[in-house]
Amino acid sequence: MMKARHAIRLMSGLSALAFVAAPTFAGAQEAQAEATTGGIGEIIVTAQKKAESIQSVPISIAAVSGEQLSAMNVTTLQALQGSVPNVQIDNFANTPNNAVFTIRGIGVIEPDPYAGNTVSIVVDGVPQFFSMGALLDTYDTGRVEILRGPQGTLFGANTTGGVVNVVTNQPTGEFGGYLRGTYGNWNRFDVNASIEAPLVKDVVSLKVSGIHTQRDGWVTNVWNGEDMGSKNVDAVRGQLRITPNSDLTVTLQGEYVAARNGAPVVVNGGLPGEANYVPEGTFWNGAKLPMYRSPCAVPNQPCVAPDQYFSGNNEVPDQSDMTTKFFVGTIQYDNTALGDITAITGYKRFTLFEYTDQDGTAKTNNATRRRTQGWQFSQELRSSFDVGDSFNAVAGLFYLKTDYNHYQMYHLDFALPGLIQYNVQDQGTESFSAFVQTYTQLTDRLKLSAGIRYTHDKIDARSTLDTGLGSEALTSAQFDKFDVVFPGSLDVGGKKSWNNVGWKIGLDYELAQNQLLYASWARGFKSGGFTGRIGVAADGDTPYGPEKVDTFEAGLKADFLDRRVRANVSVFYTNYRDMQVAQIYFDPDTNVQGNRILNAAQSEIKGFELEMQAVPVEGLTLRGSLAYLDTKYKNFLYFDPVTGSTLDLEGFALQNAPRWASTLGANFTTQLPDDSSIVADVSWMYTASKFYTAVVNTPRSTIQPTYYVDALLTYYGPDKKYSIGLWGKNLFDKRYISTVYDSPGYMGLVGYAPPRQFGVSAGFNF
Repeated sequence: MMKARHAIRLMSGLSALAFVAAPTFAGAQEAQAEATTGGIGEIIVTAQKKAESIQSVPISIAAVSGEQLSAMNVTTLQALQGSVPNVQIDNFANTPNNAVFTIRGIGVIEPDPYAGNTVSIVVDGVPQFFSMGALLDTYDTGRVEILRGPQGTLFGANTTGGVVNVVTNQPTGEFGGYLRGTYGNWNRFDVNASIEAPLVKDVVSLKVSGIHTQRDGWVTNVWNGEDMGSKNVDAVRGQLRITPNSDLTVTLQGEYVAARNGAPVVVNGGLPGEANYVPEGTFWNGAKLPMYRSPCAVPNQPCVAPDQYFSGNNEVPDQSDMTTKFFVGTIQYDNTALGDITAITGYKRFTLFEYTDQDGTAKTNNATRRRTQGWQFSQELRSSFDVGDSFNAVAGLFYLKTDYNHYQMYHLDFALPGLIQYNVQDQGTESFSAFVQTYTQLTDRLKLSAGIRYTHDKIDARSTLDTGLGSEALTSAQFDKFDVVFPGSLDVGGKKSWNNVGWKIGLDYELAQNQLLYASWARGFKSGGFTGRIGVAADGDTPYGPEKVDTFEAGLKADFLDRRVRANVSVFYTNYRDMQVAQIYFDPDTNVQGNRILNAAQSEIKGFELEMQAVPVEGLTLRGSLAYLDTKYKNFLYFDPVTGSTLDLEGFALQNAPRWASTLGANFTTQLPDDSSIVADVSWMYTASKFYTAVVNTPRSTIQPTYYVDALLTYYGPDKKYSIGLWGKNLFDKRYISTVYDSPGYMGLVGYAPPRQFGVSAGFNF
């Protein structure tokens, strides 16, 4: 049986090219060498908790190599937006530290932790329970695997949309390392490095990696003329690998991340008559610049990004600090009487503290001070074993315990001068599950896979809300002091538990060598919970229910012409029941901002992903993808708490689910006589329009179609000892809306997509 530690390698050669939708191809020099002799090579992934070729995994999966991430100077997972079919990677406009992954129309619905996830981010075998900080800094990364569709059998609850599996580069036992630097526009400066040194030959090896990345923001503050949205992150990871013998490997891994970024940037997309509307051209509080034009200024039309980005912050410091500590302990013990044993212990603790000017203007309308502290502990114990020549299985137990405490002080001067709301959330969760996934070779070509997982989740939640009048600044040590407390303070929450049995069953058939046909049925599950950010008692006094997903999928993975052409296609249908939908509303009659999670009755999702790759001649690799997504509610009677009316949303599209997406790309490698090379790569990415964070799909909640072109030109020295290159993202400097929350009567909360970025990078390997 293949050893688990082998899962980190991405074959020499064309492995860096095997992801057809990636924006670029690193390592193309070696890739083309293999292409001329054996065609497209394989990538080893661990999507099924064991190491195997990506072409033999009977699910829709994409894999991005660490070399690709490095070549395009990708420092967070968010930079992959638009490059993976039917996958959206975003954040909410006023909470940029929160990951919003949406796969096939299923994704994160709320920034605060109480809502949970529908796409699980897993790092070195440890699921990241909190979406805060889950837009990971991708340094010294081996690969990123994106698994589409429910993955509950092997990865547990809260994976109804899929899994993003991040695998860092592990110690190899050999001395070596690298140093890379980047300088780009917006005063971007990155440096990342790694070094490994064996302490005891073939027994103990120590590796240390780190990154520093910084840049200015590309939004101008109309109040003081300075930039907004700056970034400054330092991260370091240490890994100790101990191999007492050939069957036993112990890896201890610790990471520290300090993000000291600018405050979240909110762009005011208000309309005349709304509570936070500020007229264009007006000056407030001694602002240096006039109020900008609302990007949503035309009623009943989608918002439009301007050529120059503006926002405003006159109320709070430009501060968003997040500190994360992450520990992973992995024991891999092969060839035991119980099979190959894997034990993974994970612990993570984080603190996020930030201020936000929520109206995005120089006027004193509304602002927040927020702090979240959370921790999680997880333990997985599993065995991979064979029974005879035709049966193998993965079976295990998983335990997770989490806790978070969150407060938000909210100043609502736009509604009433001095009006404040103080919300405190304290929630803990505990989850236990047992699972088994089996693989039975029915014939030489036909394989049956079947898995089942039992999960018990429970939650203990409490949320309070005090409303009144106050005069203390958000930066004051007495920021939570009330001068007058209004009657009717809220104290809600409770305890609740849920049990679930999920499963997956599938067949795959080998049509010919390197040609696999498969079909499967998977049931996914997401737990219920209690709303934490409350406005009225009804928001959080009763729990919202769990949701379930049934996905039926069929696909083909095939290589042709001596593996010079690869075509992977998957089609799917999803029946989505009791779907959890976040509702944020503002009632101008009571000056209450309410938040709740609804269980939509039923929706359906169907579509396909087509990914192709070809090596027509030596040195040239072509790639492309096409994705289609049709989402709609089948039965959803939605009650609007502001208007008091009930709407039938049958046929309405789901959020963050563009109907079409496509990529095209080409990579050309020129080998030079001294074993050096030049790599040129260009990619084009298209995403159709979509609705974003609005239960009722309105024109203002529409995100326009996007078209991006990225490119790079890199010189690699002999034996790839060093490199220097030019790179650019969004080369034609397209200006787009990336997020918008439509809150009628309040305003539209808008976020802008990055403008053109370019720079030069250099690296040295030793």
